[in-house]
Amino acid sequence: MLKAGWVGFLFLICWLCTAQQEYPKLTEIVTDNARIFSQPQLEGLRTKLYRLESETTNQLVILTIDELGNETIEEYALEVFNQNRLGQEGKDNGILILFSKLDREVRIEVGYGLEPYITDAVASRIIRDTMIPRFKEEDYFGGLDAATNQIIEFLNNPDALEEFKAEIESESRMPWWLLGIIGLFLMMFVAAGGFIFYKGYTTLIEIFRGVFIGKLAVIRGVFMASFMMFPLVFGLVFMGMPVFFMSLLLGFDDELSGLVKDFTWVLFVVVAFMVLTIVLVFKKMKDKGDEDVKLSFFKSDKDYMSKTFSSSGTNSFGSGSSSGSSSSFSGGGGSSGGGGASGSW
Repeated sequence: MLKAGWVGFLFLICWLCTAQQEYPKLTEIVTDNARIFSQPQLEGLRTKLYRLESETTNQLVILTIDELGNETIEEYALEVFNQNRLGQEGKDNGILILFSKLDREVRIEVGYGLEPYITDAVASRIIRDTMIPRFKEEDYFGGLDAATNQIIEFLNNPDALEEFKAEIESESRMPWWLLGIIGLFLMMFVAAGGFIFYKGYTTLIEIFRGVFIGKLAVIRGVFMASFMMFPLVFGLVFMGMPVFFMSLLLGFDDELSGLVKDFTWVLFVVVAFMVLTIVLVFKKMKDKGDEDVKLSFFKSDKDYMSKTFSSSGTNSFGSGSSSGSSSSFSGGGGSSGGGGASGSW
């Protein structure tokens, strides 16, 4: 009896874990489960959106619900979109507008094929400027009707879409004087990082020189060179972070993402750093008149150590180490990868 009880309990746990949220199966191009539209409003929206589909094959679908439950609006919209296969197969040209009344949230979910047109930025601006102001006044039909008019215009009129995108870019672009101030501020970090890197690098070169001329023990030199990596890395971070942020401000996002995805360049940088360091070490040896390479694995020259590293070198690496009009409707097989935007009011 006890064993059967445990089996039942485990079965219940497994059922709860595997139970999935049921999503609406859309049979109309506008589904008003939240009952926010009057019948004339509902019929008007359906007529307009069916006309768009018959003329262009693009599916612009509206779904209103009371609440999302335990899911985010992004998760809910993506599941509704993909389970109903909105858009046409091979074109992925569907768009879903999901409206959640009690959650006071709305989302525009865009299929793969229309993401180049209704970008995340475009969808976000439509929500922010067209929908939200009307939703705050409880004019839900007005917000959704105006938003669908905008989307239809952008899909049918490339010039209007490009003009809209240009407005978004111009508004998000910083004025030149602000960029200048930020640039000067960031250059201070670059200068500080450059100074730290320079001091650490010159000390590193001297460590290698000391090892090669036999005045600094190999074991001790390796230990000191390892600690010297801390100020070098710290200096590089100080120099690199301002450059990174300025690149983002200037719109070099694609270039930066390419560097992040492919770390092959790091290997070339490391190899170039090592080669350059060795070249500079031997150049310094030549300038100092060091003719022969001598290695001492355990014994260091005390006079050389006190004169070279007691005040500058040791302190240098020591301090550095602390430091997205038909009567029937069905999806044609499109899909969305999560492109679009969400908003709340």
